[in-house]
Amino acid sequence: MKLGFDKWVVVLTVTTAALLQTIDSSIVNVTLNQMMGNLGASLGDISWVVTGYAAASAVMITMSGWLSAKLGRRNYFAASIVVFTIASVFCGLSTNVWELVFFRVLQGIGGGGLLTTAQSILIQTFPKEDIGIANAIFGMGVIIGPSIGPTLGGYITDNLSWNWVFYINIPFGILATVMTYAYIKEPAEKVAAGSMDWLALIMLTVGIGGLQIILEKGQENDWFDSRFITLMTTAAVLCIVGFIWRQLTVDIPILDLRLLRRRRYAVGTLFNFILGFGLFASVFIIPVFCQTILGFTASQTGLLLMPGSIATGLMMPVVGGLLRKNFTSPIVYAGIGFLMFFGFCFDLSFISLEAGPDYFFWPLIVRGIGMGLIFIPLTTVTLADLKPVEIPQGSALSNTIRQLGGTFGTAIMTTYISTRTVFHSSRLGDNISVYNPLSADRLRQYTQLFLSKGDALVTATSKAYRLLQGSVVKQALVMTYADAFLIIGGFFLVCVPLLLLFIGKKIEAPAHVEMAME
Repeated sequence: MKLGFDKWVVVLTVTTAALLQTIDSSIVNVTLNQMMGNLGASLGDISWVVTGYAAASAVMITMSGWLSAKLGRRNYFAASIVVFTIASVFCGLSTNVWELVFFRVLQGIGGGGLLTTAQSILIQTFPKEDIGIANAIFGMGVIIGPSIGPTLGGYITDNLSWNWVFYINIPFGILATVMTYAYIKEPAEKVAAGSMDWLALIMLTVGIGGLQIILEKGQENDWFDSRFITLMTTAAVLCIVGFIWRQLTVDIPILDLRLLRRRRYAVGTLFNFILGFGLFASVFIIPVFCQTILGFTASQTGLLLMPGSIATGLMMPVVGGLLRKNFTSPIVYAGIGFLMFFGFCFDLSFISLEAGPDYFFWPLIVRGIGMGLIFIPLTTVTLADLKPVEIPQGSALSNTIRQLGGTFGTAIMTTYISTRTVFHSSRLGDNISVYNPLSADRLRQYTQLFLSKGDALVTATSKAYRLLQGSVVKQALVMTYADAFLIIGGFFLVCVPLLLLFIGKKIEAPAHVEMAME
């Protein structure tokens, strides 16, 4: 199989652009702790750096097909890279958390068009006999991004600063833009762009944004005791209901919700939401826990996450090969994957302050293998009953739902951690009393420690109480994160019996899924 030089450059170009998007979706996770310190942000504030990017990407996925037809595939692809790169510069220059969030949203607008457009470029550039090797190289690039993102981010953060996780995009963005205009061609057959349903897009944006604000700020504003949260809820509900109604009634919807009438597709889309919820939430809270509670450096945290990501990358071609040989149903592989993900979460629900890097190794390997077992089988089952003409819309809707699951998962876990920490702190604080032998003994030890350093009795006693209170808060955080892991695992455990909803006629992979597994 021989590929011409120009086609190899096309593969390199789209893979470079995809790497920009996939690396940036994970590279910031290990820098969040330093960002919180440097920008004076809370955990709730800094979570917008992750969710703002993901939500903007989700909205842009719905527009990418229309924009590609309207502007030209090459022009739209290059514009996405330019927007992403310029936004990266301003992310690095941000002086407060809300500046950073704003420019991360712009990054998401650029990044949302990269992956879907890159895949369409490959499919339309290569003949059918060569598409397998092109997709394999592109797929490896997509897998490598999340694998090296946290490790690269940790190294940059420890040796430079968090700003440089964004500046590193600049040379690659410039290179990808130049290569796009030099080597990527417009398809011979132009696709009519039609008209964009701007009303539906506005309702989708307001609905997603409103829900995000409610989840992030509801606890802080006492939920529905706040007029702001009540108004935001009303606006979000009306916009989401209006968006659903419009997509079911117009001739050319931006997201074809009518596909959800297909039972397998609807169930698979629900699973994609849960997959996004668990994946994004766990990838968000693990680095924060390791750095904030256990005192790991950014580099240690990045290296911690890398083996699991590599395990996912290695498993995907293996599972693809097994599916092609029809050893068993894709449902079986997905079921094993969901159970493994639950096992990972259940193991981490016993986390303690004594946990070191070795404690996370095997649970993260288990999660990585589980993800590999879930991803391709779930895609195969979800799209199996769709007609070829329906697959682009089906894939776009499924990807959007997975992104939304990730944004909501991160927001919900952030709110849960805030509220649950208060609960555990209160429960543990009730035991701090001079009448409790254990706490009295601990107070006595701390007081003697400060007395031995020359403090007066009143000062030593006050410091002892503060030190004990700090220990209580830290233990409450450990208990809260343990609960959070168990909740995430519960979502995946519930999926196992729900897989029975897929049972029906024999499942065969659509053509584009088979090509991706070659």
